[in-house]
Amino acid sequence: MNVEIIKTKKKTISLEIHREGRVIVRAPLGITERELEDFIESHKNWIERKKRLLEERRQQALSTKAPPADEISPQEWKQIKTSFAEAVEEYCQRMNVTVGRITIRDQKTRWGSCSAKGNVNFNYRLYYMPRELMEYVVVHELAHRKHMDHSAQFWEEVERYCPQYRTYRKELKKYEI
Repeated sequence: MNVEIIKTKKKTISLEIHREGRVIVRAPLGITERELEDFIESHKNWIERKKRLLEERRQQALSTKAPPADEISPQEWKQIKTSFAEAVEEYCQRMNVTVGRITIRDQKTRWGSCSAKGNVNFNYRLYYMPRELMEYVVVHELAHRKHMDHSAQFWEEVERYCPQYRTYRKELKKYEI
């Protein structure tokens, strides 16, 4: 089993399995090779099970049908940015929030994000998906302008402006980023 070891100042060992199947162990600087081997061996079944599950999900994932980012024309990028800007503006007014910068990116692991400064980022692939999924992500990120967590109050805020958010969350998980 190919495992990447990263030594850190942490006091505990952590295990990560990435979508593409990479396995990373983050371990304290002072850990011995034997302790690392024992840790990996004791988690071998769990690692293999998770890798199989990720592969199954990847095989079943829906495509966004988005072209590669470097193949999108400048006119189409402008259209994508305008579409997001209009959705953000509409929901900012409805939700009574403001944002800083709106950025559209070729993100590998997220549909969107919101910084503490109020800047919002969106994955360009959302533009090629059903509109309600894009709007759900916009509402989700704007709800972070009121609650920078995923607390009960955060989800109440999301539900206030996107009552079907649970359905849309499940639908989003079917797509491969």
